[in-house]
Amino acid sequence: MRWQGGRRSSNIEDRRGMGAGRPLAVGGGAATLVIAVLVYLLGGDPGDFVSQAPQSPSSGVGGSGAPVDPAQEPLKEFVSVILADTEDTWPALLSGVGVTYEEPRLVLFSDAVESACGFQESAVGPFYCPGDQRVYLDLTFFGELDRRLGASGDFAQAYVVAHEVGHHVQNLMGTSQRVQQLRARSRADANALSVLQELQADCYAGIWAHHAQQQRQVLEPGDVEEGLNAASAIGDDTLQRRAGGHVVPESFTHGSSAQRVAWFRRGLEQGTLEACDTFQQQGR
Repeated sequence: MRWQGGRRSSNIEDRRGMGAGRPLAVGGGAATLVIAVLVYLLGGDPGDFVSQAPQSPSSGVGGSGAPVDPAQEPLKEFVSVILADTEDTWPALLSGVGVTYEEPRLVLFSDAVESACGFQESAVGPFYCPGDQRVYLDLTFFGELDRRLGASGDFAQAYVVAHEVGHHVQNLMGTSQRVQQLRARSRADANALSVLQELQADCYAGIWAHHAQQQRQVLEPGDVEEGLNAASAIGDDTLQRRAGGHVVPESFTHGSSAQRVAWFRRGLEQGTLEACDTFQQQGR
């Protein structure tokens, strides 16, 4: 991706090194991020839960002032640029449907974090909380995405950020609230509704990529393939196979690899909100 030199977002909160005000459960932290991927992408849905922190200090330290891994600093800059790019993309798109875009904040944390979702460890993976309109991300997740799942490249990482921002768009449009209400009415349909919501966030990530390319020419050869590979690598069926279990479609919460690829590609190619109505077009 051509991201170097891009505008950085002012909506980054650096809580790395701060802890979360309570002891970590056994097994927390980077060592369990392979579990993070499975919990986040198979069984866990942090967006169903829903803190505010001071603005980030200078580069090289976390929110507590404690040193952080200097190797993370390029990643911090990268996610800041990607977040800024989403800020440049979504306002015009939402204004067309009468929705005012409110910029989310992206919280960088290490090991565990307190949010309006409650206490979460890194094992839950990246997540969005509607209650505080924040995306939460432990940067070590990207290493696991690469090493454990083979989803490498900066565009694969950008896809993760754009997917979580997609959940923010759903929150602003009222989709998240409607899905939550429907899931509360019917436990039997809860997983299917979760899949439709996640596939729409994939499609919204594709919308961002579509407009980022059209307006700012950020994509390089191979980037689309990285995004499609990431979408495929985190499909429920693929993760269930990697975990050594049977594929159980009724347990899916995020969608199969084929579904995730198809909806990301749909958003990428068409670039419209109408193209991403998974709730009306689930059979396509």
